[in-house]
Amino acid sequence: MFETEPRESMNRSLGAVLIAFSLFLSGCTSETEKPLDPLQDEDGDGLSNGWELERGFDPRNASDMLICQGQAKFCERQYDNHTFPETHNSFSTFEDEVWMAVNHYTALQAQWDGGIRAFMIDIHHLSNDDTEKEDVRFCHGSPDAFPHPCMYSEVDAFAWLSQLNSLMNNSSGDVVTLLIENYVPGEHVDYLFNVTGMRDKTWVHQVGEDWPMLGDMVLNGKTLVVFWDYSDDERWPWLHHAWTHSWDTPYGEDEESQMSCTVGRGSGEAEAWHLNNWLSTPWGFADPIRSSDVNDYDFLLTRAIECWEVFDDRPTFIAVDYWGNGEILNVTLTLNEMDHWSDEIPPHPGI
Repeated sequence: MFETEPRESMNRSLGAVLIAFSLFLSGCTSETEKPLDPLQDEDGDGLSNGWELERGFDPRNASDMLICQGQAKFCERQYDNHTFPETHNSFSTFEDEVWMAVNHYTALQAQWDGGIRAFMIDIHHLSNDDTEKEDVRFCHGSPDAFPHPCMYSEVDAFAWLSQLNSLMNNSSGDVVTLLIENYVPGEHVDYLFNVTGMRDKTWVHQVGEDWPMLGDMVLNGKTLVVFWDYSDDERWPWLHHAWTHSWDTPYGEDEESQMSCTVGRGSGEAEAWHLNNWLSTPWGFADPIRSSDVNDYDFLLTRAIECWEVFDDRPTFIAVDYWGNGEILNVTLTLNEMDHWSDEIPPHPGI
């Protein structure tokens, strides 16, 4: 009976030691962690602490992150404050077996692999007589012309958009834009996007509202922005009137000297805008020879920065013909490393 108290005391002492050791191993006895500065990047992954915390990421774990347009830091950039490489008449290519009014050598797969993330497309009916929703095609030209444009440049719109849908599904953090020159009813455009699985990806933007951050678009699974040249229609709020929600510069000039930083279509007041950068031949077709000159790295970068300064707004899209001639991708990579037109120009991405 006299041994009870010493044993109980010893057991209590041993228990205290074990608890203390356990606390030591778990870090509970270490200094209290400093509160996170929401503007800083604690783990060096390119995302600010506050942005990560608000979206459920661990700001102290560099592997817990999101990639947007190839880099984590772009996830915090608003859609209209990023520069996307864009192809004019993206479907009108030799690989697509278009033999007249060609704009590019290579088709969608090569364009995607080359970094293109914005595409200009023309939606027609197969002919002036075939006007059902199943007859939608990508063709280059006016439906009032002779011959009908689908006679010489018919591309399967359903297959093309289905392929783009697959590419987007297999990518990580890519936001894509389509600009539609449209010659079919909205119901038929809606049918095309539903059948190809693209409709569920569309972001809806309201005039006067800020565009979202790229990361929020990715997290919401709404990674497709669609502009068309018809007016806004409440039946299809995801089809944004191009010249209300955005604007562009003049296009298809005859000479380099005619290229300007002036407003073409639209008011010039929307945040998103297209810098058109291609020349036309005397016959009105895309010029494959001089595309190398206007898509040249130094020429295109200089022009983009000059227009950025004029409008005090980064070009959201830079649209070109014959995208494989010149360095449209490297130009946009350089621009996206800049926060302001007056910044020091970073080294060429290939160096």
